[in-house]
This record gives sequence, C-alpha cells and structure tokens, in this order.
Amino acid sequence: MTNTTLYFTTSIQKNSSGFCSALRGMLASAGKRPLIFLCIGSDRATGDSLGPLVGHQLLTLFSQSDPSKIKKAAVYGSLRHTVHAGNLSDTLSSIYNRYSNPFIIAIDASLGIPEHVGFVTLGAGSLRPGIGVSHSLPPAGDIHITGIVNHSGSNNHVTLQTTKLFTVAELAAFISHGIWDSLHVRSSLQSSQKSHLINIF
Repeated sequence: MTNTTLYFTTSIQKNSSGFCSALRGMLASAGKRPLIFLCIGSDRATGDSLGPLVGHQLLTLFSQSDPSKIKKAAVYGSLRHTVHAGNLSDTLSSIYNRYSNPFIIAIDASLGIPEHVGFVTLGAGSLRPGIGVSHSLPPAGDIHITGIVNHSGSNNHVTLQTTKLFTVAELAAFISHGIWDSLHVRSSLQSSQKSHLINIF
C-alpha cells in the first residue's frame, strides 16, 4: 500500500463505488488478519460524533445481513459505547489482547480546509485522533478513514460543538455503506465455510 490519501466527495454518486473499490483493495491486503473497525469519537459534540454514528450504522447494517456473505469483522465504538480520548488507549490494548495481529481500520472526524468540508479521506497508515484539538492520543489504525466535518480554525473545540449535524450524518452514511459494500464476499470467492460478523459494542 502507498501512503497516498484519497479524497471522495459525498455529493457525487460515482464516488461511492470508487470509495468502496479502494477500500476493498486495502482490506484485501490484510489477508487473513482479523478486521477491526475502530470508530473513534464522542457523542457530546456534533462534529466529533462521526465515529460513533458510523459504528452504530455498521452494527445496524450487519445485523440485517446474511453472515455467509459478509467478511468476518468486529466493530469497536458506537453511539451506545463510544471510543473516545478517555478510553482509546485501553480499547487498543483490549483489541491487541483479544486478537492476534489485528488489521485495524480507524475511523474519525477531522477538520480541514474549507474546500474539503464534506469529503471523506481514505489512506494507509495510522491516524492521530484528537490532534485537531491538541489531545495527545496514541496513533491508531493500519489504514484510516476520516470525514472532514468542518474547517480548521483558531478555536477547534467550538467548531466541533457547532458543526452541522446534516454534514456529519451524510458523511457517516457514505462511510458506513461503503464499508458494508466492501465487506461483501463475491459469490465466486466464497468458501464452503460460512463467515460470521462479530458485533462488539
């Protein structure tokens, strides 16, 4: 995998298939490593709620799917049980204790330049959660997905508090459906042994 970060706008329909295709390629590089979707954020600030919203939507989509047609995966972080600055380190420790050589897909909100608000990014390597609000948190993810919820400025704490819910919800829907589509196993590649989704709240 290269270190190139890809940008996708949710306003163009064809970007959904492009995001899904790019993500599927990155997930394929994991081989047989367990896939972990780590959805980071807090429900206490609108702009920071992207991760929990994605986790919530993923759990809903997975619960309605045929487990024989979905690659095995686990989800950490949801609206019910958020993964945030206060428990991220413990959550990462729990993941590494439970899984052997996990492949972590870290998902978080981000701030960017005004022209990129409403874009989704996908890239190789870890992200640094909380960097936009000066939190020192451990890096997370073998690959990362971010939704640019607002523009970065002089007071990012206030920016996250006043971010439009519509923007966050639109990004969360784009990301969660892209993930769900990328995890579908093509019929020609299915093994005789069924896969099962592990829901972890």
